[in-house]
Amino acid sequence: MLTSIFRTFILGATLIASLSSWGGESSKISPWLVTHYGKLRADQTIPTVFIFMADKADLSKIDLKLSRDQRGKAVFKALTETAERSQASLLAWLQQQNIPARSFYINNSIVAENISWTQLEMVSQRADVRKVSANPVIRAALPQSQQRDENNPKGPGANIVRFGATQVWDQFKVFGEGIVVGGQDTGVRWDHAALKAHYRGWDGKQANHQYSWHDAVKKNIGGSSSCGYNISAPCDDHSHGTHTIGTIVGDDFKGNQIGVAPKARWVACRNMDSGIGSPEMYTECFQWFLAPWPQTGDPIRDARPDLAPHVINNSWGCTPSEGCEGGEFEQVLIALRTAGIFVVASAGNDGSACSTIKTGPAFHSDLLLSVGANDHRDDSIASFSSRGPSTLDKKVGPHVTAPGVNIRSCVKGGGYAEFGWSGTSMAGPHVVGLVALLWSADPSLIGKIELTESLIKDKAEPKTSQQSCGGVPGSASPNNTFGYGLANAYEVVKSRLRPNP
Repeated sequence: MLTSIFRTFILGATLIASLSSWGGESSKISPWLVTHYGKLRADQTIPTVFIFMADKADLSKIDLKLSRDQRGKAVFKALTETAERSQASLLAWLQQQNIPARSFYINNSIVAENISWTQLEMVSQRADVRKVSANPVIRAALPQSQQRDENNPKGPGANIVRFGATQVWDQFKVFGEGIVVGGQDTGVRWDHAALKAHYRGWDGKQANHQYSWHDAVKKNIGGSSSCGYNISAPCDDHSHGTHTIGTIVGDDFKGNQIGVAPKARWVACRNMDSGIGSPEMYTECFQWFLAPWPQTGDPIRDARPDLAPHVINNSWGCTPSEGCEGGEFEQVLIALRTAGIFVVASAGNDGSACSTIKTGPAFHSDLLLSVGANDHRDDSIASFSSRGPSTLDKKVGPHVTAPGVNIRSCVKGGGYAEFGWSGTSMAGPHVVGLVALLWSADPSLIGKIELTESLIKDKAEPKTSQQSCGGVPGSASPNNTFGYGLANAYEVVKSRLRPNP
């Protein structure tokens, strides 16, 4: 049974290269694999590979006018049925070859472990296989706090005020009620004073982590986790994940107002071991967001697509220099989008040169909203913020910018990082909070991804730049420095509501 394969977790990483860049039928094996493993001896094996099936679920038939819950269930059904049907033969062959295997349905793929080059070539020659790719370990360059943690209440942060969130609170009495946000990152300190009351797994008296937390880090792949592995309760071995969730929802109700949407609820998936992740872990988190299942449960039999978050933050990237070849997350993002789940991705910290939006998932311009970083103190672009055009599709990016310089938020020690936290990782969560405010204010927009994206872009404050990239003048709007401009929560929500008298 396909579901039994899902219970076998094999550490590895997804690497999907663009089929068009690989050529025809004879070149299904990715160039990265050929370069690194093409000269193996007969007795040597490749630790893990990703095998992508030729069959794809036809999600175009799903009616986007259905409710978000109905769409989520329809997407889940189409994906799992396609995977079960198309993977059965190959899974049986892998079992005969004594090759451990694990399935993903969200992109109809199989992870195979300890496979020889001869076996890999046999797999690539199958008509039911579209491509075979490698499994790089990704070492994220996470920002570090430069000053001690403090716990002095300061009211709404200047970044929250400049972003327009406090105006939404004051004039519309909207705080993100009824919306669930998700974040895949280094984990979360769930019982932090600014986060505990906002955690979906906390009912005010006790915690139930079953469908509100998932750990995709199954064992050590080079990190130094203080949390352990395959853990059943939220933990953060770095603070990056705690910091990003804090910017979305954080509020201790004692004056530390660090979050854009303080009455939204949060769930989380750990995709990095103290900053070291893999595309497989990222894909597992995406699949869990589509249809959460308990940490020790079955991803299909125990899945709850009705418990999917409304909007997901992704403050990480899959870098080409470490083996990511281009289209790792395309089918994943299409599935989430069809299900009505809004995806936000940080554009990257590789600026200030042009064409530095060069990591997945941010460079998928048509499948998510990418966010660059500006300094809320003077609205200037952050020097590190990646510029467009996207290296994948050559389109203008980022879509918008948000505060990402010296952002105060909560950290795993229980306090608050005072300054020093800068990056597009800090900017993206602001826009996740914006989506939570907007969908809370106008529930008719829930699941309407394109309309929501258009509102965020159209209501951004246009900004020009002296830098021209990709043939687009910096004086144009959008441009490849600021995109459509500075995202503003108040202007977006105001476009759908009238202020209270």
